Amino acid sequence: MQNTNLTYYRREFKAMGTPCDIQLFARNQAKARHAADAAIADVQRLEALYSRYKTDSFLSEINRAAAVGGSISVDEETASLIDYAVTCYEQSDGLFDITSGILRRAWKFDQGKLPEQSLIDELLEKVGWHKVVWKRPVLTFTVPGMEIDFGGVVKEYAVDRAASLCYGLGVRHGVINLGGDIKVIGPRNDGSPWRVGIRHPRSHDALLDTLLLYEGALASSGDYERCIMVDGVRYGHVLNPKTGWPVRHLAAVSVVGDFCVVAGSASTIAMLKESEGTGWLQELGLPHLWVDVRGVSGGSIATKSKTQVV
Repeated sequence: MQNTNLTYYRREFKAMGTPCDIQLFARNQAKARHAADAAIADVQRLEALYSRYKTDSFLSEINRAAAVGGSISVDEETASLIDYAVTCYEQSDGLFDITSGILRRAWKFDQGKLPEQSLIDELLEKVGWHKVVWKRPVLTFTVPGMEIDFGGVVKEYAVDRAASLCYGLGVRHGVINLGGDIKVIGPRNDGSPWRVGIRHPRSHDALLDTLLLYEGALASSGDYERCIMVDGVRYGHVLNPKTGWPVRHLAAVSVVGDFCVVAGSASTIAMLKESEGTGWLQELGLPHLWVDVRGVSGGSIATKSKTQVV
């Protein structure tokens, strides 16, 4: 549906450690600003709750209980995030694991050297969702020194919530972008789709593909965000929670879905499944695009024309 009388509004901001922007078409600047304010405030609320960098976040409180092998009651929103993470853990055969963030202590991507296997082994003793007892609303950690990290869930959840808040405030045309995790509220005001570029995993300034999105969400995972090169081999930040080592098969995965949180977990699980990831994506049935470490690409939305309507 076209509505060319609407005003275009864009706001850039930084949240969750990444550049973000909101683009909206609304009746006037004031309406657009009000919607953007509400969306950004909610993103900041979630960051304050679930950031592992903030000692006063609720996540830090959970991890203080985890450090001593204790228990903690959580609120409904946190419980829902945990439930979703448990579903991902089960559907990925234990590869998507919110207790695996502790492995970052071994992988210092700013140091350019591989960690000692002994340190990885030591950390792996504190990894594994099966070592956590989850009886809603109580989390109990059976091994002292564990941690949980909502890194693979919360930013995507924030995207979905921001889009929903804007929609609730009357916005029908817009796009939310939190560091490449994207949710389209509806097409542009003239009915045309949004052009969304997918970054090439091996060339910072190049695009792998451009998608034309009328609605839905897009999320990507890759080995390019944080990585080290050692003896000509790239080691990325997507770590297998069973081995403690980076995945080495797929370089990047992008998935389109109704919700960003689903697209995001699907792209991450595909990376973690390594050689089985492409087949798993095909079975999942969501539109997707992948590139492996040899530069071979494929997926249901892989095109030669560099533009794909979804």
